[in-house]
Amino acid sequence: MIITQKKPKEELLAMLEGVTKVALVGCGQCASACQTGGEKELGEMKAFLEENGKEVVGSVLPDECCHKLLVKKDLKAVRDAGAEAIVGLSCGDGVQTVADNVSIPVYPANNTLFLGQIERVGMFNEYCRMCGDCVLGSTGGVCPITRCAKSLVNGPCGGQKNGKCEVNPDNDCAWILIYKRLEATGQLDKLGQTRPDKGHAGAAYPRHINLREKRA
Repeated sequence: MIITQKKPKEELLAMLEGVTKVALVGCGQCASACQTGGEKELGEMKAFLEENGKEVVGSVLPDECCHKLLVKKDLKAVRDAGAEAIVGLSCGDGVQTVADNVSIPVYPANNTLFLGQIERVGMFNEYCRMCGDCVLGSTGGVCPITRCAKSLVNGPCGGQKNGKCEVNPDNDCAWILIYKRLEATGQLDKLGQTRPDKGHAGAAYPRHINLREKRA
């Protein structure tokens, strides 16, 4: 799940300076779960903008704001409403998907934080950095890129204390977790494996995948 957080209202109003007619686009998936872009948040945003002199001329809640074809269909009502700008209550990918389908400015209501694990309702943990070169097979299913504050891939830094990270003592040391997981699964020999340091050379952004392409 993509975890988002509401932007400060003052920042959004600054983006909308000079705009009178606004449309809203939420997201029925991730942003709804994060309470940043569901039906309730669309209603709250409408009320807030109207209190600040804006006219909200339309509002839609696509099932998935990052699905280009679905969003294109849902946006027809918004395009016909005469909006001067759209406020996207979704992740950054959703905002860009909306922008691809309209010819007016689209502004983000949220900050996109991370790809998160849902611990329980309203509680999310960052476990994956989407690096494109997964090492979980040799680290006991614990990602050192994400869960180590220094993204160390070949063991701890030596600064941990009582199993806690020296950068943020609220977090467990990722490499202590890795050791315990490998020990519990009888795979401690994997600690001796050397992993190449992570960099950006292996990926050229933005990345694209087309599952429709025929594979040889």
